[in-house]
Amino acid sequence: MAGPLVLIGAAGLLLGLFVAGVPVFLAFLALNTAGVALFMGPQAFGMVANSIFTTATTGTLTAIALFVLMGEILFRSGAAEVLFDAVDRLVGRMRGRQFVLAGVLSTVFGALSGSNMAVAALMARTIFPGMERRGYDRNLSIGMILGGASLAPVIPPSVLVIIIATLAKVSVAGLLVAGVLPGLLLGAAFVGYALLRVRLNPDLAPPPETPAKGTAAPVGRALLHCVPFAGLIVLVVGLILFGIATPSESAAAGVLGALAIAAMFRRASLEMLVGALRSAVLLTAMILIIMASSTLFSQLLAISGASAQITRFVSDLGWPPVAMLLAMMALVFVFCLFIDQVAVMLVIIPIYAPLVALLGFDPMWFWLLMLLNVTVGGITPPFGYAMFAFRGAAPQVPMAALFAAAWPFVGLFLLVMLIVGLVPGLATWLPSLL
Repeated sequence: MAGPLVLIGAAGLLLGLFVAGVPVFLAFLALNTAGVALFMGPQAFGMVANSIFTTATTGTLTAIALFVLMGEILFRSGAAEVLFDAVDRLVGRMRGRQFVLAGVLSTVFGALSGSNMAVAALMARTIFPGMERRGYDRNLSIGMILGGASLAPVIPPSVLVIIIATLAKVSVAGLLVAGVLPGLLLGAAFVGYALLRVRLNPDLAPPPETPAKGTAAPVGRALLHCVPFAGLIVLVVGLILFGIATPSESAAAGVLGALAIAAMFRRASLEMLVGALRSAVLLTAMILIIMASSTLFSQLLAISGASAQITRFVSDLGWPPVAMLLAMMALVFVFCLFIDQVAVMLVIIPIYAPLVALLGFDPMWFWLLMLLNVTVGGITPPFGYAMFAFRGAAPQVPMAALFAAAWPFVGLFLLVMLIVGLVPGLATWLPSLL
């Protein structure tokens, strides 16, 4: 029983540190250092250094730094504002157009940045005040923005996908493109839900209107402004999908594309580039430390015997795979209600990884479901980080309103998860083309 007891104690202590507000990377590093000292003595501290070195020099992880830098360049340069105006013009004249605009822009910005918090904050600062002034329903407006922002980790490029794929030892390129169809399905579900609500209750949106004069470019110019951004998304995803480049090479091409877009719209500057580089370096360093600690955590589970004993325990239960899948996903969903999603993922993946093969699940399909599961935690009350980012950008909105607005979109997310669970081809078809 030593193995399971060690696992329960370590996981409980780790989650307790997260709840107490200790930074994820510090909590992981402290626990792993203590575990090495407990099981192998101080002479094994070289294992900690080796884990950090191995993770930091893993070639596939260069994509993390490059994708983060790409998003920083686009947002710090202000090039995203050009896309905002262009899409605003193209949506056209219809009742509830701002709901559609929020859904489309959140999806596109998510694909360009990969950060749900960044998208939520950006949309709360830009489109949300206008929606309130025009008389759009507040809850539905907030929900559309939060739902759209939650697509950022699902639609490539996504830093979260690279972390999951690396820790779970599945194809990074495969898991990146696996999120395309479910991500688009989620976006369509959010927009469809908003339009249905408006159709059933027209009071949720003002009468159809055209954008105010001078706020958006003519349609032809708006289309031209969209082309570079669409080209950047196609470039990054297409290079991976057609096997022309690795995710790291594709990310490098994305950085060059982002710089070209910033220069094209005269938004490039040395100050912007320095700020983007500084932010990308700090964030990447933190992510790499967390991943190194998670790798060491996996090694400690193996040394303590916890991994092998848990595998035997699950095998002895005799539950059908479907019941095990539901239980595994339910556990993650509950944890993400209270704890940072990345922290939960880094604890859970080393535990779940040996069970995937034991239960006969397709790895690409299972880890995409895991991605969707931890992603919805970003908009799930009471500790969804995307909600906090929204509130930070729109402090006049009470948390109670954010909670009420989020739940319908959490339900839509779970519905799409169920569809992907029943139709695995939505997750595996694109990766099979690689």
